[in-house]
Amino acid sequence: MQEFVFFISGKVKKPLTIDPTVWIFDERKIDLTTFFESNLQLEEENDLIHYTQKFSQQFDKEMLEGSEPPNPNRDSNRIKYNRQELINGSFGMPLRSFIRNAAPYEDAQSIVVETTENQLVTLPIEKADYLIAAFSDNGKPLHKDGPVHLYVADGVSQTAIKRVKQLSFI
Repeated sequence: MQEFVFFISGKVKKPLTIDPTVWIFDERKIDLTTFFESNLQLEEENDLIHYTQKFSQQFDKEMLEGSEPPNPNRDSNRIKYNRQELINGSFGMPLRSFIRNAAPYEDAQSIVVETTENQLVTLPIEKADYLIAAFSDNGKPLHKDGPVHLYVADGVSQTAIKRVKQLSFI
C-alpha cells in the first residue's frame, strides 16, 4: 500500500514529514476551483504588516466597545464548517509556511520534486513561496495519483506535478 505522506528534506534545518489528510479542517486551505478560475496568484505578504493590521483592528474594537473575557460556551468560539463544501470541494494547501518551518539553508538553490514513479522535476528556489499542494479532488483524497499534486501558483502554468512524495532542497 502506498504511503499517504510526503517529505520536505535536503538542505533544510528541520526535515518534515507531512500528512495531507489532516488538512481538510485547516483554515489555511484554499479552494482550488475558485483559485484557478480567478487566475489568482499567491501574494507575498509582509507578516509584520498583516499582524499589525489585525492587532490594530482588535485594539480599536476593544477601546470603543470594551473587552470581554473569553467564554468557551459562546458560539463564536466554535469552529463551523460547510459540510457540502468539504464533501464536494477540491482543496490545496499553500506550502510557504511548511517550507519556512523546514528552514532551508541559505545555500539551497533548487527544489527537486520527486514522484512515486521516480520522476524528478527541478524548480528554482524562487518558486518555493508559490507552491500549492492539492490534496482533495471533489471531496476525495488523491488516493489514485497522490498523496498530493503540486502546483506552482506564479500565474504562468496550471500544470500539476502528480504523485509527489518528496521535496528536496539542493
